Amino acid sequence: MSETDLIQDQHDAATQLDEDDRLKPAFVRNVLDAVEAGDNEAARALVEPLHPADIADLFELTPNDRRADLAKAITDLLDGDVFAEMNDYVREDLIDALEPHEVADIASELDTDDAVAIIEDMEEDDQRAVLRALDPDDRAAIEEALSYPEESAGRLMQRELIAVPEHWTVGNAIDYLRGHEELTTDFWEIFVVDPTHKPVGTCQLSWLLRTPRSIPIGDVMQREQTLIPVDMDQEEVALRFQKYALISAAVVDPNGRLVGMITVDDIVHIISEEAGEDTLRLAGAGDGDINEPLHLTIRTRITWLVVNLGTAMIAASVVGLFQGQIARFALLAVLMPIVSGMGGNAGTQTLAVVVRALATNQLTSSNTARMILREFRIAVANGVMLALLIGGGTWLVFGNGDLAIVIALAMVINNMIAGLAGVLVPVTLERAGVDPAVSSAVFVTTSTDVMGFLSFLGLATLWGLGG
Repeated sequence: MSETDLIQDQHDAATQLDEDDRLKPAFVRNVLDAVEAGDNEAARALVEPLHPADIADLFELTPNDRRADLAKAITDLLDGDVFAEMNDYVREDLIDALEPHEVADIASELDTDDAVAIIEDMEEDDQRAVLRALDPDDRAAIEEALSYPEESAGRLMQRELIAVPEHWTVGNAIDYLRGHEELTTDFWEIFVVDPTHKPVGTCQLSWLLRTPRSIPIGDVMQREQTLIPVDMDQEEVALRFQKYALISAAVVDPNGRLVGMITVDDIVHIISEEAGEDTLRLAGAGDGDINEPLHLTIRTRITWLVVNLGTAMIAASVVGLFQGQIARFALLAVLMPIVSGMGGNAGTQTLAVVVRALATNQLTSSNTARMILREFRIAVANGVMLALLIGGGTWLVFGNGDLAIVIALAMVINNMIAGLAGVLVPVTLERAGVDPAVSSAVFVTTSTDVMGFLSFLGLATLWGLGG
């Protein structure tokens, strides 16, 4: 392709994107209209200038029942890079429509980590068929990756890396890189290993290029490095990349031998996924993916809605204990949702902060007590301010000083409960080995609802309101 053609393709691709780099609706309609009309050449001409990530977006924007036709129309553009960028559910749909040898052809074009991402979600029989169609070297690498736990460094890492012995000179390393065409071309640093293939340091490409050939590579390498155990959870891997500002890192087996590397482009995806998962789990919305099959979404959401229904019944039973008091003084029924609702909001605020702190390792056993005290002080301060507002408002609207005092005191009490629950619930669940992002919200909102009703109605009874 000439430079002029390349510039024209880039211009064509840019015109199909809006100011937020998303495919324009008109462009998507034009492509699908061409496919529906059987004009595959026109569809291909429209799609060809797009970046693989934009082609993946095109499939995600296409209705489920039309994706197979689109794939047939532009089949020669569906390379490994496109599949690597696709949403998981969309990719699974397309993979299911392909023959094992076609999936194997796609996987062979990719780095090991991307190939594993395509194959790991397939049915076991389909996996075996695809693996049989791969070259022996590719098959061995992917089978090894699949033997590691899901969402571990072993699944995430790629085997394509550059490793050289410590006794080499800079010149030996440069000659090695130039003399072996089969070596990977996408790397930022080379790993230096000892005779047992254990990493002893790293050397950036810029250092190689600027160092005389005769200098031993051991003299220019950086001996301090962050090693990633092969069974480490991907979330912990992402935290290490963030903490130490890594571009790439060596992955080692239980014996300390170099088996792969992880690069920052993979970590960006992991950070985005983990952050989104935690947010959606707090809401009980499951994966929250608009491409997720309908039955899975319904099953996930109804599960948590049923749990919430149960907790609501618990809160209602507390209200039932004071039904006589409410019957004598109806204003209690009007105001009690305010106390529980504000407590729930305060608890959710604290919960979101604590879950994020746990996920990013900001909150550990060494500073938990300080965190509890901090959030308790915040809760007391917020509770007092809200109490003054709701107490003053109640007195102005209803002209009842006793009722104003009761609701003000209840507001302070429930805010303190919310602050404590927002910290203690996720910390306790995390130490019990339960994901706090999944289960915390139910316990926190139950605590604030129950204590909100109990404090307000209990104080009203003790105060003798309506008696």
